[in-house]
Parts: sequence; C-alpha cells; structure tokens
Amino acid sequence: MKGFGRYMIFLGSLFVRRETFKTYYTLTLEECVQIGVKSVLLFMLVSTFMGAVTTIQTAANLVSPFVPRFVISQVVREMTILELAPTIMAIIYAGKVGSSMSGGLGTMRITEQIDALEVMGINSASYLVLPKIVASLLMYPLLVIFAGVCAIMGGYIVGSLTGSLTPTEYVYGIRYAFNPYFISFALIKSFAFAFLISSISSFKGYYTQGGALEVGIASTQAVTTSIIAVLLADYFLAYLLL
Repeated sequence: MKGFGRYMIFLGSLFVRRETFKTYYTLTLEECVQIGVKSVLLFMLVSTFMGAVTTIQTAANLVSPFVPRFVISQVVREMTILELAPTIMAIIYAGKVGSSMSGGLGTMRITEQIDALEVMGINSASYLVLPKIVASLLMYPLLVIFAGVCAIMGGYIVGSLTGSLTPTEYVYGIRYAFNPYFISFALIKSFAFAFLISSISSFKGYYTQGGALEVGIASTQAVTTSIIAVLLADYFLAYLLL
C-alpha cells in the first residue's frame, strides 16, 4: 500500500508547476520517435510470426470435415484483435520501452541530473515523465493497429503458401460475422496498457537509489510490475466490457 500511495502521489506531481506547451510538444515528439518509430520493426516481426503460427496451429487442429476452412482465419482474427495485438504485444512493449524508460530515468537519478533540474526550479517529474506518458498513449494504440494488420497478413501469407486454405477462404473468414466492437475494445485496452507501462516504468526509474546495479534492478522491477499490471487490467477490462 505504501508503494501504491507513493505511485499515486507521483502521478499527481506530474500536473503541478508544468512547463510551456511548446516545451512539452517538443519533448513529446522526441519520445514518440523513441517509443513508436523505433519499435515498428520489432512489432512487425513478432506480430507477423504470431499470425502465421496461429494460422498453422489452428489448421492443424481443425481436422473435422464438417467445419469449413474459413473458420481458421476467423479464429486468427478474433485472437489477434482481442488478445495477441493489444495484450501480448504489451508484454513486448514493457520489455523494450518500459525497461528503456526506467533505465534512462534511473541513470539520470544516480548521476544527479534530476536533482539539477529541481535546483533550477523545474518540476523534474512533469518535465521528464509527462511527455513519455503522452507519447506512449499516442503511439502504442497505433502500434497495436499495425501489429494486428501484420498478424492477419502473416496468417494470409502462410495460409496461402501452405495450402491450409485459399486466399478467398481466408478473406471470407476475416469478414464473416465480424463484430466492430472488438476493435473498440482492443483500443481501450491499448490505451490502458500504454498508461500503465509508461507510468509504472517511469515511477520505478524516477525513484531509483544507489548506483548502476540499482538501475538494473529498477528496470527489472519496472518490467515485471508492468506485466503484472497489464494482466490484471486485461482481466478486469474483459470482465467489465465484454
């Protein structure tokens, strides 16, 4: 409870003694490049192979002659939109972006750069952390959309090459009985996960104490705590919204 209370106070401190809009605009754009643009290749590779593997495994288990083949792509679609793109990629996001945020802030803390900002009268928490959270809220949903498209395309390519189903059957299954609300649900989850990962990772890094060893420990704690928070949020959001 003490840690949770400190975390809530930390979030509250982000909105006092703020800098100018132009300052945050510049910092947020820089964070968007670090968080979003430099994560595109990793998300593309992971999501494409996830879609391909899901297609192959679904086709291998769908052995009944009474089940139409287009159900394979329907399963890929539902798994991708509901879990693979927003939740599984959030774990990848926590490992790459979350650890980077925590490590960067932890290094600034032990080298007294954060203390220097405070001496100059700058709210270091707001100046350093708020752009990271805003950039994460902007970029992670876009990365989730991109990952979903890549996963579906990966399944399309592998399904066509292996002969598990024809391209026409795959496209038909993707469109069959589609529920648009699932897209909204996935985006709601992506916003929640982006906030949790960026804020928790920044919190762990901002309050790092010690030396280089503690920076590594803080990064590890940031990733593990973020993943646990994501899984809990995934359960509660599914319970409330589905």
